[in-house]
Amino acid sequence: MADAIRFYFDPACPWCYQTSRWARRLEALGAVTVDWRVFSLAIVNRGDEGRAASDAGSAPALRIASLIRREHDSAAVGRFYAAHGEAIHERGEQNDDVSVLERALQTSGLDARLARRALEDATTWEDVQREHDDVVAMHRAFGVPTVVLDDGDGPAIFGPVIFDVPADAEALELWQHFSWLARNTNFAEVKRERTRYPDLESIRSYERRKAEQAKREQSAAA
Repeated sequence: MADAIRFYFDPACPWCYQTSRWARRLEALGAVTVDWRVFSLAIVNRGDEGRAASDAGSAPALRIASLIRREHDSAAVGRFYAAHGEAIHERGEQNDDVSVLERALQTSGLDARLARRALEDATTWEDVQREHDDVVAMHRAFGVPTVVLDDGDGPAIFGPVIFDVPADAEALELWQHFSWLARNTNFAEVKRERTRYPDLESIRSYERRKAEQAKREQSAAA
């Protein structure tokens, strides 16, 4: 019998994108069913400074995901996240570009006009904040990916943070170990250094921008 999980995502995170690809493969293999939920890293990063902007960064995509859930279902949210994630992480397109979001909707079999409707409806941002706040309050979530077992009623755990999407046998084995840890109430945390990064265009673009910024700073200081 498949495990029912809730998978909380922010589309900006390349690590979360890699884990979501693993989760989708697990679902295809019959190991899990996935309920796709939204989480805002921008809200976390602002801390006590106030809520993040509703029209920049991941906010537009999260608002669209919220409207998709309202009018369709979780599976449609997952398809949109997959298409949008491929655009920004594998092709290096802009996270909050409306045309990118519209194409992701079309790719996932949805009406492209849903993007404009979501961004013109203030309640979609309210829904995003509510869903974010709920998982923080219930499970002390602090980042993505966060996975909640038992269809949202079970234990929650951050991760797994993976470099690459494993082959099927390893994907299933990783799920067995990961879910066992999540259910072990004596387990709190384990972590090691990230020795490399996922092979994604979003990360390569980030590294190029960082190198260019360093050059500009060096030139200004000279």
